[in-house]
Amino acid sequence: MPPAAPPPSQPGPAPDPAPDPARAPLDAGRVQAALLAPAGPLARCAVVARAGSTSTDLLALLAADPAWADGGLLVAEHQDAGRGRAGHTWTTPPGAALTLSLAVRPGAPRDRWGWLPLLTGLGVVRAVRATGLDAGLKWPNDVLVPAPGGADLPGWGRDRKAVGILAEVAPAGDAVVLGIGVNVGQTPDELPVPSAISLRAAGAAGVDREALLVAVVREVCGVLDRWRAAGGDAAAAGLAAEVTAACRTVGATVRATLPGGAELRGLAERIAPDGALVVRDAAGTRHPLLAGDVRHVRPVGELGSAV
Repeated sequence: MPPAAPPPSQPGPAPDPAPDPARAPLDAGRVQAALLAPAGPLARCAVVARAGSTSTDLLALLAADPAWADGGLLVAEHQDAGRGRAGHTWTTPPGAALTLSLAVRPGAPRDRWGWLPLLTGLGVVRAVRATGLDAGLKWPNDVLVPAPGGADLPGWGRDRKAVGILAEVAPAGDAVVLGIGVNVGQTPDELPVPSAISLRAAGAAGVDREALLVAVVREVCGVLDRWRAAGGDAAAAGLAAEVTAACRTVGATVRATLPGGAELRGLAERIAPDGALVVRDAAGTRHPLLAGDVRHVRPVGELGSAV
């Protein structure tokens, strides 16, 4: 008789999935070497594994040691209680985004601080454009990139939000914390809402988060240095024109939702010297809107059309 066939082998445990190189952790030493003085623009820099909100944590560091206000950066690999405008929350999968907060002393009259979110956004736009994406500003504090395929989304058109920015004045009143969140490597099913997008989902695959972090910080600090040198006069610094050129909101017909729920529709004509958005309604009346005066500003079609 032929020998009996050996029993079938039993499958062993499945191997652990290989780590995703696109979500490799940031190297704190390299980040600090690139960004701390004298090589970089910062006085302090910390990279942590987790934070509820980098801005909340940086405000606490400022309260304990005001020296953090002189160019202090806090970066978290994972943020699970991030904060946006109007009480919105923002969370990120570990290793998929950049979540950072930068503390600065504006060094300019307080009535010009309304430019800070826009100037921060301009720096981020420059860093994101270096990845090959057509990034632009949405007044007052978002950075947009086009969705692949040109699909329209009501209230957004072809653009989607890739970056959120939140500027908060520290309790002492002499420093501002600039919170920046960049969707870098999230897949579409990891994004919270249809209006959000990551750089990866927009077509910039393989973005190095570490290189992008360094670029974002350097660009933002460079823009703010120009603004301070002009005493906070964005026009004299040439920055008002650069912000306007990068801003998708200016020249669009928009719907502004005010805190009480009322709406203003009109043409977003320009950005005023204090950073306000000037909207001309159907009757020709011009309304200057400061960031704190609105909950949302969304593009619409023709003036007065439904969304």
